[in-house]
Amino acid sequence: MSKTLKIAVAYHSGYGHTEAIAKSVAKGAEQGGAEVALVSVADLDELNWDTLNEADAIIFGSPTYMGSVSGQFKTFMDASSKVWFEQGWKDKLAAGFTVSASQSGDKLNTLVQMSIYAAQQGMIWAGTGMMPGNNSAAGSVEDQNRLGSFLGLMAQANADEGADVTPPATDHRTAEAFGQRIAEATERWQKPE
Repeated sequence: MSKTLKIAVAYHSGYGHTEAIAKSVAKGAEQGGAEVALVSVADLDELNWDTLNEADAIIFGSPTYMGSVSGQFKTFMDASSKVWFEQGWKDKLAAGFTVSASQSGDKLNTLVQMSIYAAQQGMIWAGTGMMPGNNSAAGSVEDQNRLGSFLGLMAQANADEGADVTPPATDHRTAEAFGQRIAEATERWQKPE
């Protein structure tokens, strides 16, 4: 009998949009056969490090603020220095996602920051594995991966609307496909028992 895959989605959400995408990523990972824990990193005093340490993969999520991860997410990154020193997450699969109000919003820099962080932790980074959508005359904003990201998942949420309305449904569908991909990649990455 194979072991149950455990995936943690470690995220910060300032206005609820990133949390909404985190839930869609988690739903996709569950559809991929993983047991998923949503872990808010907003309050380090409440953070369950054991959940992250026991996970087979960690999917990081942060809004993009001022072209970077949020201050709270960066504080989490810095607080994980003990994990880094002990190489506690070495060889875990890692992936990431971000949300900003603008279609670009310099989200790529946030994903680069996350992937470098994962590399410093000794983790193995997995991208979206999706072809870009909405990049031809026949394309549509309803296409999967409409923002065309390869390094990690990008979603866009209008600044003047709540998380009950935005990001749009297509970004949630893309998030589910991303979560499922990471679950399947995690399963492939695991050593046989």
